[in-house]
Amino acid sequence: MARRDRLVMLTTLAVLQALTIVTGVYAMTTELSLSALTSGSSPTEPTASPAEGTPTAPVVTAGPVLAQLPVKPGDGPLPTKGTLTKQLASALGDDALGDRVGVSVIDTVTGEQLYAAGADTALTPASTTKIITCSAALASLGPDTRFSTRVVQGATPGAVVLVGGGDPLLAGPSAKRDGYPAQASLATLAARTAATLKSRGVQKITLSYDTTLFTGTAKAAGWKPNYIPDGEVAPVYALTMDVGRQDPRYRAPRVPNPPQYAADAFARLLAKQGIKVAKSVRPAKAPAGAAELGRVDSAPLYALVEHTLTHSDNDMAEALMRHVAIKEGQEASFAGGAKAVAAVMSRLGITQGVSLDDGSGLSIRNRISPNALAKAIALSGSPAHPGLHAIASGMPIAGFSGTLGNGRRFVGRDSKGQVGLVRAKTGTLNHVNTLAGLATTKDGRLVTYAFMADRVPVNAEPVLDRLAAIVARS
Repeated sequence: MARRDRLVMLTTLAVLQALTIVTGVYAMTTELSLSALTSGSSPTEPTASPAEGTPTAPVVTAGPVLAQLPVKPGDGPLPTKGTLTKQLASALGDDALGDRVGVSVIDTVTGEQLYAAGADTALTPASTTKIITCSAALASLGPDTRFSTRVVQGATPGAVVLVGGGDPLLAGPSAKRDGYPAQASLATLAARTAATLKSRGVQKITLSYDTTLFTGTAKAAGWKPNYIPDGEVAPVYALTMDVGRQDPRYRAPRVPNPPQYAADAFARLLAKQGIKVAKSVRPAKAPAGAAELGRVDSAPLYALVEHTLTHSDNDMAEALMRHVAIKEGQEASFAGGAKAVAAVMSRLGITQGVSLDDGSGLSIRNRISPNALAKAIALSGSPAHPGLHAIASGMPIAGFSGTLGNGRRFVGRDSKGQVGLVRAKTGTLNHVNTLAGLATTKDGRLVTYAFMADRVPVNAEPVLDRLAAIVARS
């Protein structure tokens, strides 16, 4: 490898390390994520009090684990604007991009826009929507928040209620729990609940389940009919295990009724623990203030965000959007989540160019501008927003992880030289290709970018890779 290439790679890795390793805890998280985030992909490819009557999310918040350590982005000289403009303009002439393209390239040190073309035009973002959803979740809820799945006492003696806490990564009985982030386990919850019941002399119960934390429809209006049958996403409920998959080893099929499926599995797990469960397991709202019999907590939010971005997890993104809605005093639905995310992004200084129909980007109704995406990513490296660092650390690495490590990206002659030097979130729907991320220039300047095209006649991913490579080489 040439000296310049080695220098650029070392500079980039140093910048990314500064963005992700800000405490011992975060260092451990990053190490785990880099070793484990190598599988899975997607086809798509702070605080307000809840409104009265709005359910409070069962979350656990701890003291901040992210130190208030300033992150100093690469502060080398800015790339020459004329050269960058010429090279990007030439690549943007590729017919594969179609006739509607938006571009924004921003210097993270000064906020200066280095290149813009339709940068304020709101386009269909596909899965780059997750950058906005995850940014809002971190800013509103805090990076250390956890989501709790609980079991509480029912309205009558011997009645037990399984309460969904909006954690779609909750591991079912057949899930492998050796990945990152660590998942809460339904089996662990059953063991804890059984121990509590036995301590009270209870060995026979009726079981019901409560999914009222989330409201509204389980499917977004902008989703195509095949998304759920094909395994792209499950119906959105507050109680789901294994992201609604019938078998956690396979993408499809998704179960039509995730809460019932999870509750039935929980009943079987309780039986294995020596608790006899009545045959009928039905939905019911848990009594207010009911005594807790058992609980399990998700991984902290920053780890969930890293997972969501790296693997483009549609189900986790939809859950995060609803949790933002609850925190911001909105209805925990698609519509309420959209309002809440927009409000949080406005507080972060992104006041326009964001209009959402869902949190994952599967909806063809979503609209986000390149400027909004590039600015959101820039915030993740800002010392003024240490809670947003997981946006940067969750970005797939070209040629190595997530949706950029599948062997199909950054393989062209004009982009493969930037393998390992570019981090970006991908987005793909029919006739939509987007790419938004960050890179360090050859002189060590950290920049963010967003490239969006939503009328592509053919697959335009190689062109987007070339555009990102141009920025990284500039």
